[in-house]
Amino acid sequence: MSPGERSLPAARGAPARWRNTLLPVQMQRVALTAGLDDLRATIVRTGEAGCVEIECDGPSSDAASAPSDKDLISRYTDAATRHDETAALTGWCPAAEVPRLAARLAQVGGAVVVLPRPRGVDPPTLLQDAGTTRQAFSPLVRAYGTVPYADLDPTLLAGLSYILMFGLMFGDAGHGALLVGCALLLRSGRIRLLAGVRHLWPFVAGAGLAATACGLLYGEFFGPTGLVPALWLKPLDKPLPLLGYAIAFGAVLLAIAYGVGTANRWREGGPGAALYAVSGVAGSVLFLGAALGCAGALAHSVPLVTAGAALALLGIIAAGIGLAMVSPRGAAGGFQVGIGLFDLVTRIGSNVVSFARLAAFGLTHAALGDVIWRGTSGLAHHGPVGVCGAALLFLAGNALAFALEGLVAGVQAMRLEYYELFSRIFEPEGRPFRPFRLPAQEMTS
Repeated sequence: MSPGERSLPAARGAPARWRNTLLPVQMQRVALTAGLDDLRATIVRTGEAGCVEIECDGPSSDAASAPSDKDLISRYTDAATRHDETAALTGWCPAAEVPRLAARLAQVGGAVVVLPRPRGVDPPTLLQDAGTTRQAFSPLVRAYGTVPYADLDPTLLAGLSYILMFGLMFGDAGHGALLVGCALLLRSGRIRLLAGVRHLWPFVAGAGLAATACGLLYGEFFGPTGLVPALWLKPLDKPLPLLGYAIAFGAVLLAIAYGVGTANRWREGGPGAALYAVSGVAGSVLFLGAALGCAGALAHSVPLVTAGAALALLGIIAAGIGLAMVSPRGAAGGFQVGIGLFDLVTRIGSNVVSFARLAAFGLTHAALGDVIWRGTSGLAHHGPVGVCGAALLFLAGNALAFALEGLVAGVQAMRLEYYELFSRIFEPEGRPFRPFRLPAQEMTS
């Protein structure tokens, strides 16, 4: 997503609705109209409101080499369509902001005319930033790309899945508690260098709480110190079961991603697009069939294996039809469809197995903590000097493990988020909403 993309707060007094949670902000096509004598004042008032993306050729107000505010006002003034003594500019505005904008423009002789959406043109995307949690999670989605206007907003889903994956790989109650402490320090605003990312503190706190919870499940508190019991399993004692659970958890996340992807394909192109898309119904049925087949094989159930194979075949057929619809005719098209189907099947398998890294890096974290604790325990039995060395090793080792493993877990969780999950949720990319804004000094002039 573009660095220039901005967000508007939720409309004041607006009731909490399901669409505000699941969808981008509803946009309205508008025309800003005014008499020729009132045009400049209308444009200035629009900039003060900061809620309209004005359509005009040339660089946007958010571009790195953007013109000055006076140049923008002049450019919009010159770009206005004129008829007799009236001028108009078109653009996009959040629907909830239209009444407030109309009231502001009326004070200087301007007006807002609601227009129908042009056929084949998608509005710009503005994600809801209402609430500290959503605001903290939104950079995770924006770093990947701009959510298409028709798609569901995956911000909360992306944030929660990232936190859970991070916790599984960074499972240590002591390290998780330290991360929560870092989040509270970030929230306090005492570190001026981090003031620009202060709003991310719920994200950091959530990751810390997930790591603490997984640490309690693993029995890890600054390593296997024995200060907390293992409520579930110890990674180093049962690596294979942990690996299986990690893959199963990844399969659940992939199933959710397929569900969101199917809904997005439906909203983007209707039921036909959703049915044949590899990230829609076709891919979902193939994935479900593969999951049933694997479950049947593990349970030695022939009916489950048969049902899974039948579903997988249906999914392959539907995906093949979808690929054939966008492929050239003849042998080249058939070859392209075959390659596409082969890629689809192998990618599903590789994506599921990729979640094994949740267990692998969880094991690495536990192994590093075990080494540090064994060294600490060994030194502690060699008199006062040994105790001092043990304390130094414990502090330095855990500081290294905290920094190194935190970085690795953060990167790997993002990798799984983007490559395995978002690749199914998104297909086309939207364009960010860039409203025309004037700074405070221009607003008061």
